[in-house]
Amino acid sequence: MKIDRVVSPRRRFVVAALGATLALGTVPTLAAESADQYPSRPIRLIVPFAPGGVSDTGARLVAEKMGQRLGQQVIVDNKPGASGNIGTQMAAQADPDGYTLVLGFDGTLVINPHVHKDIPFDTLKDFAPVSKIGDAALIIVANPKVPASNLQELIAYSKTQPQGISYGSAGVGSTPHLAGELLRQRTGIALEHIPYKGGGQAMADVVGGTLPLLYTAVAGAYPYVDRKQLKAIAVSTDERLASLPDVPTIKESGVKDFVVNSWIGILAPAKTPPAIVAKLQKAVNDVVHDPDTKARLAGLGITASGNTPEEFRKQIAEDLKTYETVVKSANIQAN
Repeated sequence: MKIDRVVSPRRRFVVAALGATLALGTVPTLAAESADQYPSRPIRLIVPFAPGGVSDTGARLVAEKMGQRLGQQVIVDNKPGASGNIGTQMAAQADPDGYTLVLGFDGTLVINPHVHKDIPFDTLKDFAPVSKIGDAALIIVANPKVPASNLQELIAYSKTQPQGISYGSAGVGSTPHLAGELLRQRTGIALEHIPYKGGGQAMADVVGGTLPLLYTAVAGAYPYVDRKQLKAIAVSTDERLASLPDVPTIKESGVKDFVVNSWIGILAPAKTPPAIVAKLQKAVNDVVHDPDTKARLAGLGITASGNTPEEFRKQIAEDLKTYETVVKSANIQAN
């Protein structure tokens, strides 16, 4: 039996009006108006690491200042585990409405995809880059008893040791680990990687003399270098650091174009509306160029920079290719 649906004149008008709206292409205007009203409630920033580290502290600083500019609180939500993969995956699967962001870290986004067999996200497909926050400088430090004071002396000394020289890092697949492997590939230096579960014990061992070398963040090493408990060999930045003006770069030390920094930035889930991404990018850019923020980030060893979503995506894509080559050549696997 056929049942005819009775459509009221009012409903016919609404349907016709909606059809006209679609035909005229005015739906994007509604999306733009929504972006203008964004944010209307607090924003969650997932930090895929435990509280207290340099990345977490930097994220909290930026989140607080972003909230002041956006008019809504940006709440840090720590979701550690699986070398940052758990929290990063949560962000990749979140609604692309601008209310869930993630703190991106080079180790998680451009190294983990190559050293973990079953990575639960696609860095380029699952995220909309917002802006880089800044770069954390890396440094090679040695116990004072190591008979080398610069990189070329270290290379020469390493080749006199049957097993090479041991160097520590914060773990397999960490940025310092990959930086050490890249240095080995580029120079022929004889290095043996000793992975640690975090940088604290590695630092204690190199200061104590049970580990000769450490590749690490400048922020953690600086106090020991300043007290002459560690010897600074070289930094892997593009230029010398203001905090360590007497320490040469690896480039200066004879390794052409060798620049390796660790970076952090903010990303949103893929398909987040471009207008919302642009609003977030402006907030991040304003924050990282604020003199107070720059000074406080510098105290954490992070050189504030900021960039556009397009520039951030380009760097991520380039770093993915660089580290893929290093990982494959060294046959590095975390699981």
